[in-house]
Amino acid sequence: MSETSVATPSGFVVGRPEPGEYAPHYDRYISLIAGPDILTTLDSQRRQTMLLLSGHDESEGDIRYAPGKWSAKEVLGHVCDTERIFAYRALRIARGDKTPIEGFEQDDYVRNSPFGRVALGEVIEDYIAVRRATLTLLRNLDGAAWMRRGIANKNEVSVRAIAYTIAGHELHHRRILEEKYFTGR
Repeated sequence: MSETSVATPSGFVVGRPEPGEYAPHYDRYISLIAGPDILTTLDSQRRQTMLLLSGHDESEGDIRYAPGKWSAKEVLGHVCDTERIFAYRALRIARGDKTPIEGFEQDDYVRNSPFGRVALGEVIEDYIAVRRATLTLLRNLDGAAWMRRGIANKNEVSVRAIAYTIAGHELHHRRILEEKYFTGR
């Protein structure tokens, strides 16, 4: 096994996705993820995000670092919605569904979400549930499923590239929360 690949619980060696397995604009997320063990990365991210969010009171969930920007709760809700959508893409592609999957407009999702109105604790619980569901899905994939490709948002993508994108997207937004919302911690 090389430095760029790690075996899943089923014994399949996942490895990092290669260029060509995803649209170039997703490299901004995939490149943030160090190491080859995406399942451990996703699990450790859950703990790191929980540490960041723990101890914040409700008013901090409503912080917007600039006019017109999403609140901290909306950022976390966006991470949840995006992970749900990407995990759904991974599920369909892993199961061999050849139907092209449409894209989504993130601003519409946030605008029409409840995240700005619910308690910060509820959004945190949603994040935990979504990440656990994602991990359960990915841990149960076999080698063929990890390598399958499909069309999502008009681009070819592999299941393993989706997993890395989920992790990179979460890390990107966690860093924004650390740097622009919860700077005092």
